Amino acid sequence: QVQLVESGGGLVQAGGSLRLSCAASGSIFSINDMGWYRQAPGKQRELVAAITSDDNTNYADSVKGRFTISRDNGKNTVYLQMNSLKPEDTAVYYCKFNINRALILPARDYWGQGTQVTVSS
Repeated sequence: QVQLVESGGGLVQAGGSLRLSCAASGSIFSINDMGWYRQAPGKQRELVAAITSDDNTNYADSVKGRFTISRDNGKNTVYLQMNSLKPEDTAVYYCKFNINRALILPARDYWGQGTQVTVSS
């Protein structure tokens, strides 16, 4: 089995910073893309940032210049540094990894349990 555990969410004032982490454990052969998504109340889940195994990154327009995604392959971990936070960044943040559990198995997506980020005005 594979498990993703997130940490780092919380309550912060507008203009503040938070750093989210998501670590994978279990039977893992390789990790391909890693990403962060968020879902605000009454809204659909949306991509925030993603990073490939080659460290190519992609960001939602709303977070460009404020958020930075990075990965530590040795620790099977992805990070999301969030600066200049705004009230509209308030949401539950989820990590998603595309993982091969074995060389002969196809890759599939695994999700974290979600962590709440609340930005007060």
